[in-house]
Parts: sequence; structure tokens; C-alpha cells
Amino acid sequence: MPELPEVEVCKLGISPHIIGQKVDEVVVRYWQLRWPIPEAVLTVKNQILRDVQRRSKYLMLVFDHGTLLIHLGMSGTIRVVNKDIEVVKHDHFDLAFVNGNILRLNDPRRFGAVLWLPDHQDIDGVLAKLGPEPLTDAFNADYLFACAKGRKTNIKNFLMSNPVVVGVGNIYANEALFLAGILPTALAGNISKRRIAILVDTIKAVLESAISQGGTTLKDFTQADGKPGYFAQSLNVYGRGGQPCLVCETELSEIRQSNRATVYCKKCQKK
Repeated sequence: MPELPEVEVCKLGISPHIIGQKVDEVVVRYWQLRWPIPEAVLTVKNQILRDVQRRSKYLMLVFDHGTLLIHLGMSGTIRVVNKDIEVVKHDHFDLAFVNGNILRLNDPRRFGAVLWLPDHQDIDGVLAKLGPEPLTDAFNADYLFACAKGRKTNIKNFLMSNPVVVGVGNIYANEALFLAGILPTALAGNISKRRIAILVDTIKAVLESAISQGGTTLKDFTQADGKPGYFAQSLNVYGRGGQPCLVCETELSEIRQSNRATVYCKKCQKK
């Protein structure tokens, strides 16, 4: 699943090719994704795209009369292609611009979404329950410690809860907890404020590093045969269960938490 850094890099990759351009045509080939695509998306025809923003894992395409939300779901990709590029299987949604570029959503599992916020208002509450962005000042030690107080859930699942903080998906929760020296099974409410502060700083550093590494793939968002939204990263624990810890060489343990892989070092990470 594309996580916050991948979506941020996607935003950076597509923006120069479509911002300021007028929409020539809206093509919906499959109306039922995670939610039905509203017919109101058709109203962006002949409108100028003013900006591309991101909230959590949603891309936000801003027009004068509203905002188009796009979510990539589990396996979706989005890229800018030339109008002559042939449509392939699972190409469900196009925004064609007068400059010849097409913003194209491909989503094999159809867990993604294309939604509309009329007058930029979140009338259906799609964004209302989302917590703060992790790379903003709103996400800080005081905030996270207050949220964790009394919580009996494990810290990894706590970090992956969107009402707490957005965008800390499975990969980055694994990595941040390792670098902060905290066991993923530790109860969120039992962790000291000093260690919470370290964790907040680590989350920010891990996400910033991932975005920086993804910057080398910006060109992929204009390649018809590319797979934008994903990029190679330097990972300490995620996907390395059974291999030696890069710090102490202890064999990394792997368990399942909420049906997701969790990898950690029993020596480097403590409750």
C-alpha cells in the first residue's frame, strides 16, 4: 500500500504537469471503487486546476468550485501520461487536460477512491476524523503523550490509528519504533514522556528520509510503463525478519499485529 511518503512524492511528481491547466475531458471507466465515484466529478470539465495538495494519503486537486480527492487504496497508482498512450486494464479514471497530459488512475483491486468536496467542504466527513500531519508542529511530544495516556493498546497499532496521527503506516511504524528503541508490543499508555518525545522526533526523521529518497523517482510519474508511488528505501527492520539486526546482529523477531507484519530487535528495543 502506498504510504504517506509515497503519496507526497506522487504529489510532487504530478504537480508541475497539471497545475494551471484546464481540464478538457473527464473519463470514468469504472464508477464503483471503494465508494461510488460521484457524478459531480464531471463538473471539473473546462475548469482550471489551481493546486495539488495532500492530506494524509489523499491527493487533493483544487478547483475554484471544489476539491477532487484521490486515494490510491491498496494497489493503486497515478501518473501523468500523453493522450496517445493506450488505455490498459484497470485504468479506471482519467483527467485529460488541454495541454495533452492525462492524469490517469490505475487501481487493480479497486480499493482506491475518487471523491468530490463541493465548495471545498468535507460534507461527508471523509477528512474530519483524521489526526494531525506527522511533519507539522501539531504533532509533538505533548500531543502524543496526552493521546497515549491511559491507552492499553500496543504502541505500534496506536501509531497507525488515523485519529491519532495520519500517515504512519506499517513500514514507518516498524522503522520508527526500532530507531526509538521501543518494543512494538509496549502499551502506549506505559511509555514515558521522554521516550514519546524521542519517538516523535524519530517518526519525523523516518518520514522525511523516505520522502527525500523518493525524490529521485519524480520522473516515474510521467512514464507510461512506470510504477509510480513506490521507491527503494533503506530499511532497518521491515521485511528483515530472521535476519541479523544491523546494530547488534541479534536475529530480528517477526510477529503479527492486527494481521500486519511487525519486525523488531529484542535487544535494541525495550518496553
